Amino acid sequence: MTIKTIFLDRDGVVNIEKNYLNKISDFEFIQGVFESCNYLQDLDYQIIIVTNQSGIGRGYYTENDFQKITSWMLNQFRNKGINILDVMHCPHLPSDLCFCRKPKPGMFINAKNKFNIDMKKSWMVGDKEEDILAANASNIFNTVLVRSGHKINEDCSKAKFFLESIKDLSTVVKI
Repeated sequence: MTIKTIFLDRDGVVNIEKNYLNKISDFEFIQGVFESCNYLQDLDYQIIIVTNQSGIGRGYYTENDFQKITSWMLNQFRNKGINILDVMHCPHLPSDLCFCRKPKPGMFINAKNKFNIDMKKSWMVGDKEEDILAANASNIFNTVLVRSGHKINEDCSKAKFFLESIKDLSTVVKI
C-alpha cells in the first residue's frame, strides 16, 4: 500500500532561515509549523523533511553537527505529538553535481523507494524554486512556495500555490 507524503524543506519552511544554521541555540521554528504538521497528520499525510546542507561540504559544520540539530528538532516535533517519518539531506556543494541536491530529485526518489510513496497524492512545501523543480522532477505537482524564507519570483515559478508561511498550509491542503 502506498502512502501520501508532505515533503518539507527545512530552512525557511520549518525554521527561520539563517545562513548555514548549525547550532541548536540559533534554531527558531517558524510560527505555526507545529499546528500545520498536526493538521497534516490528521489528514493522514506522512511528513518528510528534505534539505540541502552544503554547509557540511563547505566545512562550516560537520555531519555530526547536522545530526545533533536534527535529533533535537525531531524531539521538539515528538513533544508536540508530531511524527516526522524521515529527514533526508544532501551534504554536497552545488559544484559536486550530485543527484541528491535539489533541484535534482534524488532525495525524493530515495524517499519514494524507501517508503512506497504515491507521488501524485503528495506535496512539496519549499522556499526556493529549486524545491519545486526537484518535486516536479519526481512527479510531485502539488507544490507550495512560502514567502517565509528566500525571496521568490512568483511570476517565473512553477509552484502551484504561494503562501506567507507554513502556518497557512490548511488553506490549500484539504481532505
